[in-house]
Amino acid sequence: MKEDFLHYLWKFKKFDSLNLKTFNGEEITIINVGQYLELAGPDFFNAQIVIGNQKWAGNVEIHLKSSDWYVHHHERDEAYKNVILHVVWEHDTEIFRSNNTEIPVLELKKYVDAATIANYKSLMLPKSWIFCEKQLKEIKKFTLKNWQERLFFERLERKSNPIFELLKETNNDWEAVLFCLLAKNFGLNTNGEIFLKMAKSIPFSIIRKERFEVENIEALLLGTSGFLDSEKEDNYFKDLKFRYFYLLHKYQIEKKLLEPVQFFKHRPDNFPTIRLSQLANLFHSQQNLFSSISTSNSVESIYKTFDVSTSDYWQNHYQFDKESPKKKKKLSKSFIDLVIINTIIPLQFAYSKSQGKEISEDLIQLINEVAPEKNAIMDKFSSFGIKPKNAFETQSLLQLKKEYCDKSRCLECAIGMELLKNNQ
Repeated sequence: MKEDFLHYLWKFKKFDSLNLKTFNGEEITIINVGQYLELAGPDFFNAQIVIGNQKWAGNVEIHLKSSDWYVHHHERDEAYKNVILHVVWEHDTEIFRSNNTEIPVLELKKYVDAATIANYKSLMLPKSWIFCEKQLKEIKKFTLKNWQERLFFERLERKSNPIFELLKETNNDWEAVLFCLLAKNFGLNTNGEIFLKMAKSIPFSIIRKERFEVENIEALLLGTSGFLDSEKEDNYFKDLKFRYFYLLHKYQIEKKLLEPVQFFKHRPDNFPTIRLSQLANLFHSQQNLFSSISTSNSVESIYKTFDVSTSDYWQNHYQFDKESPKKKKKLSKSFIDLVIINTIIPLQFAYSKSQGKEISEDLIQLINEVAPEKNAIMDKFSSFGIKPKNAFETQSLLQLKKEYCDKSRCLECAIGMELLKNNQ
């Protein structure tokens, strides 16, 4: 038995609410169960309850045992002085207010039928991957669709938090924020944090001034990432190194030491040298990149914006001093899809939020155009009958797995709630 199950029972009155009595025998009539705010303090605020002949307005606190009141030190907390009813599964001790009056107790286990408890236990059976994996096919499409929309925007809210932090760090410069976000995205999982630190260490005002010469941008990105610290015979390397140290001197930039970037386990087209050259060419070729990205409402328009390749040198190199067969290394559609999911849509969401604009429908329409992500989590959901058709569904399922399934928040999940209701 978990406390969140008691919250569920109280919130939806899943018990015999017509014959309630306190542990001491006074009749209880629930007028309003209160607001379940999930904040610090009592579990339900502003409840209205009649106990005996007295109508009370105040808060309700819920515990598995009455003694948990003292375990959690509520007797010392002013936030609990307005508790009018203590709802517990098992009453094992009396609880008193600071004025020595006893807080009425409702022992809930007397009023919950066996079927409800059995259904809860069946839902919470030990899981192999998620609790409801064998029941997912029973979920109504309407329920799943509405829940996925909520999950999608929950995920966007979470993704927008670091964006607003970056906005503070860059003095509200949205172009600089975009530069940092794209750098992190171009670094993928392995080098994302290193690329982000690299981008944050280069004042974006310099990128603005130097973006007309792609070699200067490439020199800044590669130099800051540590690729120009050694000595090589390659003439392109020597040119970039000269440019890099000239720019350091010109703008009085202090060179910072970053962790070494990783080549390990990357396909050659994902090598950090290639990604940094592509990033440099993107900012060189798109003079109004933030304006274009913040207003893009179709995948095709974004594909056109990101139709960039590396500099000529990298068409027959993956690393300095090591020539390879010539290949034009353009950003692939699958890579741009990741940029749309992880940078463009979160940026549009955060920017519209800062402007007080509502673009929820536009974001859903845009992400519905993006192909579904392919990973082990999506494979698992597919094996249980939930087969995502686009990135809107995959992003929702990722939020579901990480924030609900992994944390056993079944009674806060629309799927868990429906399964519990259907079994009653």
